[in-house]
Amino acid sequence: METISYQDVNSQVIDKCKEGDNRAQYELYKLYSKAMFNVSMRITNDYSEAEDVLQEAFISAFKNLHTYKGEASFGSWLKKIVVNAAINAIRKRRSELVPMDERTIGDIAEETYDDDSEWKVEKVRKAIMKLPDGYRVVLSLYLLEGFDHAEIGDILGVTESTSKSQYSRAKKKLLEIMKEPQFAV
Repeated sequence: METISYQDVNSQVIDKCKEGDNRAQYELYKLYSKAMFNVSMRITNDYSEAEDVLQEAFISAFKNLHTYKGEASFGSWLKKIVVNAAINAIRKRRSELVPMDERTIGDIAEETYDDDSEWKVEKVRKAIMKLPDGYRVVLSLYLLEGFDHAEIGDILGVTESTSKSQYSRAKKKLLEIMKEPQFAV
């Protein structure tokens, strides 16, 4: 089977996967596994756990492919499965959400670095990985994965206002981390 691109993922490939065609499933896995691993890693912050989540998510996706209606892209549908699997993995660790104050990532950038300094994405990524699980999950789902607070609330089983407050606290904590000496420019 030829390698496919995102644009080439169509009903024919999905249909082959639904029929249990292992090669079609492998092509979808190759196409989406790296991006979905990154989603999982941002949420779990643990390499081996992210790998486990990825495998679990793909197994679940292939098992439940009959529910995919094509109303959203396959990648979006799969991403929701990965996010839910990652959240479940974190819940198994029994992490709890904790409160925080209002700030924006822009505020963090402005308060952490001088105007003349270049904002270092890698440093922000590392600082995000230092956040407690609950903060990192909400921040990642909102900023990096594009979910709104109502969706985050549904995913985590909390209210929309709890998601907003967790996000706010996460930004404050991120600012504190970014001010630590190892993150100074």
